[in-house]
Amino acid sequence: MEGLGFELRREASLETLTTDVVTSSSIEGENLNPREVRSSIARWLGIDIGGYVPAGRNVEGTVEMMLDATRSFDSPLTTERLFDWHAALSPTGRTGIQRITVADWRPDSAGPMQVVSGPVGKERVHYEAPAADRIDVEIGRFLDWFEAPDDTDPVLRAGIAHFWFVTLHPFEDGNGRIARAITDMALARADGMRDRFYSMSAQIETERGHYYARLERQQRGSTDLTEWLAWFLDCLGRALESAESTSMAVLYKAQIWEMANDGPVSERQRLVLNRMLDAGFEGFMNTSKYARLAKCSTDTALRDIRGLVERGLLLPNPGGGRSTSYRLPTSGEIRSRLGGRE
Repeated sequence: MEGLGFELRREASLETLTTDVVTSSSIEGENLNPREVRSSIARWLGIDIGGYVPAGRNVEGTVEMMLDATRSFDSPLTTERLFDWHAALSPTGRTGIQRITVADWRPDSAGPMQVVSGPVGKERVHYEAPAADRIDVEIGRFLDWFEAPDDTDPVLRAGIAHFWFVTLHPFEDGNGRIARAITDMALARADGMRDRFYSMSAQIETERGHYYARLERQQRGSTDLTEWLAWFLDCLGRALESAESTSMAVLYKAQIWEMANDGPVSERQRLVLNRMLDAGFEGFMNTSKYARLAKCSTDTALRDIRGLVERGLLLPNPGGGRSTSYRLPTSGEIRSRLGGRE
């Protein structure tokens, strides 16, 4: 990432944070709209993405928590801060149709906090967290340890913090997402950087089966965290390797906009190009899809598309006629065009 300029580093950080928020929620079975997440983060960070998308309260809350954890990593982690994060994650006070306690520890009335699987009546208990009446004391110890200076490697501290927060399971809901926010906070402290260029949550989602198996094995074992930390470090290493693809995607976008900004680009064309460059865009572009995205007539859409094709910003797929579809050029095709122009 050091080879990227300031604006490209901001773009890379935006993509990483978007992935982090989306995948951390996905691990828990909550599917957030990537475009809403990206738009929310860009708005918080003051990054111009060529048009913002309204985001739901659950998206805004999750983004707010993640940005607070990583952008203000050097501020102390306190009970009140954890409560603020939990409130941000639970804007309706419910998980599904079930009402939950928000911005406070899980109550005794909620019963034992168990991680289970299997059909009703035949559940398998994987782990039972400490009783509710112990949470205040145990979290106090956790926070004292998290903030106390010691000789523990800061990356190992991130892995230890992740395990113990998930194990304490202090809230009725949202424990996994908050644990991953704490992990990102600890890793930001280790890096000494507010910007994020790799996503631990994305890698955990990729290895979700191994993640839960490692957690369960450790929670059923001793307090020696060696095996858990070995897996955590390996997972982090794979996350760092995956960050290279984020860097390449950012450079690709920069190439597209270098070509686009070499001549006039209408707001409609800019909007559609941005949409095609979004990670969540599926399929190819065609006249009707362009008209729908740009909110224009099909005749206007066709003229816009032809203008983009003339400049090499869109390339027609094999076929033709009224059903012609279009794609973005590859990095190699862009380099050839830019090189030929020089």
